[in-house]
Amino acid sequence: MELTKREFDILVILEQRKNVKFSQRDIAKEANMSLGLVNKVMKNLIAKKLISENNQINEKGLLALKPYRVKRAIFLAAGFGSRLVPITLNTPKPLIKVHGKRMIETLLDAVVAAEISEIIIVRGYLGEQFETLLHKYPNIKFVDNKIYNEANNISSAMVIKDYLKNAYVLESDLVLSNPALIRKYEYSSNFLGIPVKKTDDWCLLTKKGIIVKEQIGGENCYQMVGISYYDSVDGQKLAKDIEEVFYSPGGREKYWDQVQLDIKKKNYKIAVRECKKEDIVEIDTFNELKKIDKVYDV
Repeated sequence: MELTKREFDILVILEQRKNVKFSQRDIAKEANMSLGLVNKVMKNLIAKKLISENNQINEKGLLALKPYRVKRAIFLAAGFGSRLVPITLNTPKPLIKVHGKRMIETLLDAVVAAEISEIIIVRGYLGEQFETLLHKYPNIKFVDNKIYNEANNISSAMVIKDYLKNAYVLESDLVLSNPALIRKYEYSSNFLGIPVKKTDDWCLLTKKGIIVKEQIGGENCYQMVGISYYDSVDGQKLAKDIEEVFYSPGGREKYWDQVQLDIKKKNYKIAVRECKKEDIVEIDTFNELKKIDKVYDV
């Protein structure tokens, strides 16, 4: 059964609070909807027999959410991290500790909390060091990018292109402070972005919530955050498009997200998913690392 976005949002809230009593006013606040709209949507859900009269999700409601379940999380972690030299000379960037915790673990913990059981890490530089993660996350599957030093990160996308349906793709040099950004269910393909008035960084321009352009620097846009999600339809298209771009002239020099956000953007309608600056931090340089964690400022 196909759900509207509002039906989906309310069902997810109810699924997260099974057997917990709360009012429609509580739902309205969390769903960022008016109380009248929540009342209308709830009546529709009752009529469709997806929830009970006492606002509890039932088995049919859970079944309706199943197509929107995130199946896997894919981590791109093959790169060298040259701007974090000297610390990356002996340690892959995602395994660098920030406040005592490895960067990639802030993401992995959120994935586990969201009950996403299939985890794939694309590794390259000092790849064997990632096996230390298996003690805490035994279900990790490693995929090796053997040409990580000969191409941009589109080469990592190539080796996992057939796993992109219903999948998160996460850059692994992020420090996540808000684990709720990783969710058990996603309605459609989306890319995380921080709303900004001006940025010199990679950013996203949107129209009615849909990404229409990716560029460096902009005003009244969304600063890109390296976490995105692809539904089953877009994941299948991406497998073909990534391969086509990779083997095109100059394709190996592309960033992987240029495929869906630029080169082949006509094939996709990817929504921007808004987050806050304090939710997540990308550490690009050693100086940035020293500012965030004073243990490195020696």
